[in-house]
Amino acid sequence: MSDERQDTPIGLGVSDPNGAQRGLGPGELVALALSLVWLLGCLVFFLFLGNDGDNPDSGLKVAPLRLVMTAMAVFMPVAIIWVAAVAMRSARIMREESARLQAAIDAMRHSYLMQQQSSGAKPSQVERKLDEIAQAQKQTESAIATFTSVRPATARALSTGAALVSDAPAEDADDQVLLPLGTPVEALSQPLPMADFIRALHFPENAEDAEGFRALRRALQNRQVAGLVQAAQDVLTLLSQDGIYMDDLHPDMARPEIWRKFAEGARGRAVAALGGVRDRSSLALSAGRMRKDPIFRDAAHHFLRKFDQVFSAFEKGASDQDIAAMAETRTARAFMLLGRVTGTFD
Repeated sequence: MSDERQDTPIGLGVSDPNGAQRGLGPGELVALALSLVWLLGCLVFFLFLGNDGDNPDSGLKVAPLRLVMTAMAVFMPVAIIWVAAVAMRSARIMREESARLQAAIDAMRHSYLMQQQSSGAKPSQVERKLDEIAQAQKQTESAIATFTSVRPATARALSTGAALVSDAPAEDADDQVLLPLGTPVEALSQPLPMADFIRALHFPENAEDAEGFRALRRALQNRQVAGLVQAAQDVLTLLSQDGIYMDDLHPDMARPEIWRKFAEGARGRAVAALGGVRDRSSLALSAGRMRKDPIFRDAAHHFLRKFDQVFSAFEKGASDQDIAAMAETRTARAFMLLGRVTGTFD
């Protein structure tokens, strides 16, 4: 079928390449024959039947008005015949042009479909390549942000003397330490292992995540971390009511140096990179909820205060790799979202 379309010249209905070769059609031939027959009949009538037998010159001596009427009677039928012939010719040309235009449209549609079929796989391949490049770029940025520097081991202790988290594994509950009377409650809590602290801030993935629940139970035994975990759980529950889930957010990765500046008290443009959440719908819904819902507003501000306090203590004993891992948790993403909504990074 495609070969036949290519071999046959197709016009677009603007001009007919065979128009110059078109001669008289059947309608024109019939009109010509009728005109000749009519004129011949009129000639016979005036020559043989129109003269008065008693006055031979009466056929030539006629009034002007009568002459005009006679001419109209002779040529009017001829004009009507040719008007009908021209109308028939125009109708035939329009039908031919319409058929030729329809053929051109069919050929263009066929060509378009063939082109789409031949290149149908290309868009998906391009999109897949772009996704792979974006993913590779994100992994590279994460790796750079993670391994830019390593904190020395001498800086791993808190200035207050009570460590919030520790790189050492958890000790058994039976290994109790004797403390003097008047020891603060914070000192009675064992330092939380770094891995458990980060895992607890991410919350369990599902009901079968035994490791996540184990880390969460250990975190709840630490008074400071438990306050942050409970505050984070409250805001995550409230955000889920508006269909905002932290797993759907893909914030830009900030360098550990920016997080450390925040822990040291920097605010505004100096830590603007922490507001890496770009999801407009989540930002708009959260901002609207902050304005209209006082419960959500109080929970959000309480969560931000808890995060500030706990992270300031966590940063003193955390490496850049630990900070990068913490930034990937659901709690950190909630902080980025609410911090941007409240203007912490402006």
